Amino acid sequence: MGLQTYIKMRKFSADYLFTGREMAAEGTVLITKDDGTVEAILPAADAGEGVEALPGLLTPGFVNCHCHLELSHMKGLLPEKTGMVDFLISVIRGRGTATAQGEEMSQILTAIAGAEESMLHNGIVAVGDICNTSLTLKQKVEGRLNYHNFIETMGFIEQTAPDRLEAAVKIFGEFAGAYSLPIAAISLVPHAPYSVSPRLFGLIANFPGNQLITIHNQESQAENLFCQTGQGDFLRLYQALGLDISFFSGSGQRSMAGYLPHFYHNQTLLLVHNVDTREEDLAWKGGPDLCFCLCPNANLYISGQLPDVDLLMRHGCRIVLGTDSLASNHQLDILEEMKTLQHHFPLVPTEILLRWATSNGAEVLQMDGILGAFDMGKQPGVVLVSGMEEGKFTKRSKAHRLI
Repeated sequence: MGLQTYIKMRKFSADYLFTGREMAAEGTVLITKDDGTVEAILPAADAGEGVEALPGLLTPGFVNCHCHLELSHMKGLLPEKTGMVDFLISVIRGRGTATAQGEEMSQILTAIAGAEESMLHNGIVAVGDICNTSLTLKQKVEGRLNYHNFIETMGFIEQTAPDRLEAAVKIFGEFAGAYSLPIAAISLVPHAPYSVSPRLFGLIANFPGNQLITIHNQESQAENLFCQTGQGDFLRLYQALGLDISFFSGSGQRSMAGYLPHFYHNQTLLLVHNVDTREEDLAWKGGPDLCFCLCPNANLYISGQLPDVDLLMRHGCRIVLGTDSLASNHQLDILEEMKTLQHHFPLVPTEILLRWATSNGAEVLQMDGILGAFDMGKQPGVVLVSGMEEGKFTKRSKAHRLI
């Protein structure tokens, strides 16, 4: 038996080939080992025989930087376009109702497994997943997808901060004990500016090894109003929770300016949603490295509003993509997020959308050593997107993972 018996190569070409950073020249061939390890990208003339010529676009696998896999059993349960506060109240009540009605754990775990399967089918290779519980652990340890687990904590009352942190650290420990991955694949993170006290922010920022942190940022105008004045629609949320927040009269600052000083230069902060992020918010200098995650289909589901993508691009912001949860989205599909962005922001080039979905996401989740681009030695997954027209996605575009 010769060497070729053990090292089987696959060769791919398509109408378009995206490398993870840019569109390759026409006729370029991607060569991988059978396990998807990238060997080379070559001109067709140098690639030899046996090239699989495919219609559509070849791209590295997609990175979903923001998901709530543990909410997968809530698919289709919450009404659309109710606004942020009513959505949050519905999620809280939905979690409680599931417990009160005795929904079997097997149903929740089946929904989690099904949601992960759908992400695999849709070409996703890595996920930044928000965890309030350890319900997703059983599925994740099977190793079908790469995960960065963001263990989320919240608590707006200063005195409860140590207890809130302790509860989150317990879940953190469950993940750390179950994984054979580096501890860097797990972070302890704040939920949102309106649900975390200054004391709890400080404890999170100083948690050992907490280099990559994420937060739900400026998801609505009501969030910024509440942080500035202590007034507005968010008061209904605390009433629903039975919390007395009469002590809070606002900081006089929009939410982003209020929490950024808690974090450090050597930390990366992944800001998710950014629906009400404005020019003044982006004037912030110093502090943590910022990255902005867009989840447009969830934004449309919850409020019917979208972030100002043009503003973020003008300021040179680093952008990645997420799906949010099946409680706030009809699917977990990064291609669908790109299609929505392309529809509403048609001047954004396809290769920029793809960069947000691949190499940018891999870099932010600190997985760019293996994912995100067709670089030699990496195993980023090979995904074919069908239904392209003139280099753009169409309504019928679908993603199919080849490796």
